[in-house]
Amino acid sequence: MAGPAFRAAAVRVRVPATSANLGPGFDALGLALGLYDDVVVRVADSGLHVDIAGEGSETLPRDEGHLLVRSLRTAFDLLGGQPRGLEIVCANRIPHGRGLGSSSAAICAGIVAARAVTIGGETRLDDAALLELATEIEGHPDNVAACLLGGFTLSWMEAGAARAIRMEPHHSIVPVVFVPGKPVLTETARGLLPRSVPHVDAAANAGRAALLVEALTRRPELLLPATEDRLHQEYRAPAMPESAALVERLRADGIPAVISGAGPTVMALADADSADKVSHLAGEGWAANRLDLDVQGASVLPLAT
Repeated sequence: MAGPAFRAAAVRVRVPATSANLGPGFDALGLALGLYDDVVVRVADSGLHVDIAGEGSETLPRDEGHLLVRSLRTAFDLLGGQPRGLEIVCANRIPHGRGLGSSSAAICAGIVAARAVTIGGETRLDDAALLELATEIEGHPDNVAACLLGGFTLSWMEAGAARAIRMEPHHSIVPVVFVPGKPVLTETARGLLPRSVPHVDAAANAGRAALLVEALTRRPELLLPATEDRLHQEYRAPAMPESAALVERLRADGIPAVISGAGPTVMALADADSADKVSHLAGEGWAANRLDLDVQGASVLPLAT
């Protein structure tokens, strides 16, 4: 394969926050949320320059160790070769370490930007390959599928390759996220999971996950029973007791609430009439945000937008 040619103009990529699991859909279901990171990438004559504003601006590396840069590099290798230099500007709004898919957003932004700045990139790296690459970097497809495709996604692995289908979430659903001040590492949360679970719990989760597909797409009145989980949230509660208590309290009030991803953010699935009221239920110590559903997924936008 001949080496790639690159566009002289910068490209801008917008990627949504995501919530995975959604209660019973462990490592399979994902929802794209209307909270975004923006990345501008330009091929330069030499070197690497990374500028970061917003979330992570004081802690993220500005060199080859940045996850976004590593994802760009991996994608460029598949596209045929590395550019001489890169200038990258990140405007981050997705909280880090809170279970809202910040790492998946960085990965997807990197690989989509690499494809967009490469002439003929969509031919060399199609959408299916994009999902496989993002999954390879992230380790599992649930968040990256929702980030790339938008909407409500179901993802799985088949013969070692990532697969996903996108569904349209019901228009009445309004996600409300409660973000605590302190993060919880995904590795910490995943490390609390047992190697096996009772068969009755696995069976219950299978039924609830199937019901959740119906509830999220056609019958939101079923969201409370559909978001019941027995596989991961209870086991992870010791790492995030305040989040577990908030989920329990919201659900006792009839509000469909779950731990978002590996936590500690709590997400409630409200409607337009109740979302504002729900957003005030957490109390102090939580940043409550009423969000839209994202239906576009990762997008290449005009620079002036």
